[in-house]
Amino acid sequence: MWIFAYGSLIFRPDFPFVERRRAYVRGWQRRFWQGSPDHRGVPEAPGRVVTLVASEGFCGGCAYRIDPNGGRAILEALDAREQAGFERTNVELFDSPEAPAFFGSAITWIAGKDNAHFLGPIPDAEIAAEIRERRGPSGPNAEYVLRLRDALRALEVVDEHVETIASLL
Repeated sequence: MWIFAYGSLIFRPDFPFVERRRAYVRGWQRRFWQGSPDHRGVPEAPGRVVTLVASEGFCGGCAYRIDPNGGRAILEALDAREQAGFERTNVELFDSPEAPAFFGSAITWIAGKDNAHFLGPIPDAEIAAEIRERRGPSGPNAEYVLRLRDALRALEVVDEHVETIASLL
């Protein structure tokens, strides 16, 4: 069983895994369009975290292979962690954007535009300004962005949106 990580699960998985590897999903892009009222913000001032939005192209992150014997408990814990608008979704994993075939399927959590915490698109400078000001129980929102940028760089995954927001902080 695989779990695809594209946000904080890359740098803070908080679950045991058998294998970790770089992976890509087709038809998605990462955007800071989801509100975080419970981790990187508070209900009256939600932080901004990434979700996946449908698009052409690929989104890079990492995939964790977990032991199926402990899978149910891990998925239940991740459902609780990703509760503020995120829903469990199945995706196909690719080794690279150029890979002709996927190497397996994975579970991930996506916050769609119809959830109560979806903030949607605004100019990048405004996203960065909100992120600079927000803080929640898991720490400053800006820390989330910078840790995600660093984790993506370590995976050698280029994400222009993340790089832009990080540079504006």
